[in-house]
Amino acid sequence: MTEQAIPEHYLDGYARTLAEVAATGRRLTREELAARRLLGERAAHAGHGLRALIAAHLAAARAAWPGAPGSADSALAAVQQAVDALAEGYERAQRLTVRREEAARREFIDDLLYGRSDLGRLAERAERFGLRLSRAQAVAVAEGPAAYAEDDPVTRQVERAVLARFDARSILLTTKNGRLLCIAPGDEDEVLVHFAKQAYAAADGCRVAVGRPQPGPGGVVQSYEEALATLEMAARLGLEGPVLRAADLLVYPVLARDRQALADLIEHALGPLTSARGGPVPLLDTLTAYFDCGCVAAETARRLSLSVRALTYRLERIHQLTGADPADPAHRYMLQTAVIGARLLDWPEKPL
Repeated sequence: MTEQAIPEHYLDGYARTLAEVAATGRRLTREELAARRLLGERAAHAGHGLRALIAAHLAAARAAWPGAPGSADSALAAVQQAVDALAEGYERAQRLTVRREEAARREFIDDLLYGRSDLGRLAERAERFGLRLSRAQAVAVAEGPAAYAEDDPVTRQVERAVLARFDARSILLTTKNGRLLCIAPGDEDEVLVHFAKQAYAAADGCRVAVGRPQPGPGGVVQSYEEALATLEMAARLGLEGPVLRAADLLVYPVLARDRQALADLIEHALGPLTSARGGPVPLLDTLTAYFDCGCVAAETARRLSLSVRALTYRLERIHQLTGADPADPAHRYMLQTAVIGARLLDWPEKPL
């Protein structure tokens, strides 16, 4: 904006005040400073630039200078006070506006992720923040070693990296309960993949879960809850990998859905391991590693820091106690399902 764009009423009384200050040597009064702060706030709300506002006051001071004999030092001090008060009022208005926007954004995000508010009204509000809830949406959730906050350097770093590459108008990045979230159109999976890579690179120990694309205004909630459940499942099962997709882990919620049936399977298939010397944990860890390695004995032995002979002895001991041979395809599915169930239910640490 140019200096001429600043309306004259923002300069009312300014030249007269400078003349009085130059003649008397006084400083600006509290009321005069308050008036300049108020003008700064009004200029901000009216959309005038701070640079143009200050330039207009400096130009007015320069124009009035020949007709204001007296102390130049006092006049310059008054100009400095006036400009400082204008800037203070302007910045205060800006901060209030930002806080209101942040409060509105946080309220919208809370309503969006908790499924509150009328869905039609929610869809209207979403347009303001770049989301079109008529499309399917997917949510990626990053969980790091430390909680994320909106103004954290890591949060800002990830946000800049994602928005620099993709259209910011269709992406929403935010934090919730110490986690970092990215909400993107369900058919733009590359956005979530890039977000996951950036989050993983920005913080050691970060893990990202991606929910499935879900349609409609309630789709964000569903995808978000899937991502959270995936993170919880990954922690419980000790799943490795920085990026986990809910679509790839659908078998685990199915297993956990009927807790009693799963507990019965664990008791039947793995319960006999409790009679082993040293308890069931070493043999259960052996089965876990064996199945994770694709039933390859050499790799399992290496992962457990055992000799192949020692591993073979453990597998034979499991066979003796349970009656099921881990190397037999006919028994393997039952044992592996029971092992997964034990991890889901924290057995044997917690009783069934």
